[in-house]
Amino acid sequence: MITLCMDTSHVYLALALIRDDQVIASVQESCWKKQSEEIFPRLQEMMDRAGLKPEDIDQMVISEGPGSYTGVRIAMTIAKVFCAMRDLPLYTIGTLALYAGMKPDCRVLLDARGGRAYTAVYDAGKMTEAPSAEELETIQARLSPDQEIIGDGHLVGREDAIPDLAANFLLLKNSWNRAENVHLVKPEYLKPAESYLTGRK
Repeated sequence: MITLCMDTSHVYLALALIRDDQVIASVQESCWKKQSEEIFPRLQEMMDRAGLKPEDIDQMVISEGPGSYTGVRIAMTIAKVFCAMRDLPLYTIGTLALYAGMKPDCRVLLDARGGRAYTAVYDAGKMTEAPSAEELETIQARLSPDQEIIGDGHLVGREDAIPDLAANFLLLKNSWNRAENVHLVKPEYLKPAESYLTGRK
């Protein structure tokens, strides 16, 4: 079973090929606002390294957001078209959960622009605080000093901590959500759509 995983929801372009229970090839690089330009060349390079062709893919997993309005839709659109054309299973996973992986008691922070961040708390893959888009001041006021921050830690005066997203796709295999209808898969934005079209992105 070959699974293609894709995340274009944030700063990074993250791609992975999983054969059964092993990551056999992956890409993770900073591509802010360039994911649409880089995704197909990187996909081809990764497939070549693994000795695979598109017809070898049996299913796909993508992050569903929250994240960049355009970024989330890049991987999602590619996956929906590919899976619909070949009648393949499509799975989704939340971006914040993907970043958390199986870390114990960690808060994920991803820049939502305009002085806000997407945030949630997870403990070994289980959500303990639901995802939200909040003002940085609000988040910082309730931060625990000993709680690990995953993602854009600089937003609250901590170090950035970017995980191995390919490894996390595999670690969270039991949390993949299969889409009953590929055509109905939608991004999770957490912010009103109009906020993406104004200065507060």
